[in-house]
Amino acid sequence: ELPPSEFMQVADSTWLVLSVVSNGREAPGCQATGVTKIARSVIAPLAEHHVSVLMLSTYQTDFILVRERDLPVVIHTLAGEFDIYREESGECVPVTCDDVSNGFLKPKPPASPTLHPVQSPQTRFCVLTVAPDTLPAIATMLIDVLFYSHSPPWDAATSSQDLDSITFFSFSLIEGYISIVMDAETQKRFPSDLLLTSSTGELWRMVRIGGQPLGFDECGIVAQIAEPLAAADISAYYISTFNFDHALVPEEGIAEVIQLLQQRQESGR
Repeated sequence: ELPPSEFMQVADSTWLVLSVVSNGREAPGCQATGVTKIARSVIAPLAEHHVSVLMLSTYQTDFILVRERDLPVVIHTLAGEFDIYREESGECVPVTCDDVSNGFLKPKPPASPTLHPVQSPQTRFCVLTVAPDTLPAIATMLIDVLFYSHSPPWDAATSSQDLDSITFFSFSLIEGYISIVMDAETQKRFPSDLLLTSSTGELWRMVRIGGQPLGFDECGIVAQIAEPLAAADISAYYISTFNFDHALVPEEGIAEVIQLLQQRQESGR
């Protein structure tokens, strides 16, 4: 319903959402543990089969977005490990490989993925949720942060490894559940009694992939971070955006994460 605009850039693909559930049940607790749970079983196999993905963690769970035209490859790749269902009128209907065999192409031999630079700003972030009925109480503040607290324009200097800080605010509303990621300073502007976080109230640090807008044709970007962290059993909160990919990890583990990713880059050269 949005009118065309010279200021709005739209990707040329339609995306479908994959929700991955372990053993038919949601993971215990409400705090998302990130993409490490599904890095080996979903993200890595799709990257090997040249499927580009967008990753979106929320406070409750994690979602993977794939292009609609890649669905046959996605189904054939994941059918050996997962029972796959599609949602029709609120009901879950089993999907088989035969249902999507039309247009399936066997994957080509994988090319060496591009290893993008990884930045780690000093900014500390909070992962929060808000009860839907209390959202009106912070609506004015949300609008101000989202639309009027402008970040400085991007320039080449921000691509350096010595990035001190980053302006980042994420708000998602999925099936009535609200997830918010904001820096610790911005959190102070909101009423503390309305923002809910885990019992530990931990802070998160970010690693950001890409020195320039990544686009959607390249595969393995999510895997570049997800696979090393999964191997080390480090949880992450992952958000793909139009231009960059971001992973948040618990603050106390940032040094280990940076070391792992640096080792990954050096071994890939």
